[in-house]
Amino acid sequence: MSVNSAGASAQMEVVLVKAGRTKIRYPAGLLHDDGTRIAVRAPWAGDGVRDFGFVRFEPGDVFTEYYWRDRWYAVKEVRDGRGALKGWYCDITRPAVRSGGELVVEDLDLDLWRSADGTTVLRLDEDEFAASGLTRTDPAAAAAAVQALDTLELLARGGDFEALLA
Repeated sequence: MSVNSAGASAQMEVVLVKAGRTKIRYPAGLLHDDGTRIAVRAPWAGDGVRDFGFVRFEPGDVFTEYYWRDRWYAVKEVRDGRGALKGWYCDITRPAVRSGGELVVEDLDLDLWRSADGTTVLRLDEDEFAASGLTRTDPAAAAAAVQALDTLELLARGGDFEALLA
């Protein structure tokens, strides 16, 4: 089950699930699948502009997204329509599952942002995570999610963050 970066043109549907419901579904081009890590590229799939204060996602932005079957996160490289790097948006998720033409990922509410120059690293949505009740309903998953966020933050602040995507 390997698709190399060169010339890959297979289309997939990325399905982001949150709290048991599909949050968003969008088409993406499959760039690579080595059996552990899956890389896809897709245009911004949201409606209009989403301004987080520290970054704006808007029509024309392109996301190169990296998912793992054995890790509890996804890393999304964000570039504007001209190709300038905005940064990386990281979702804490259960390991990704690819089934046929679908890539299903369960969002666990925690997120991390790293700016293009690496000077800004933000932990996001810890309040949503606390309110989700995951620590009560699935303590093992909650612990894995927090550990994944901690790991990504360490890499983003001074580790070899970009090696994740090489």
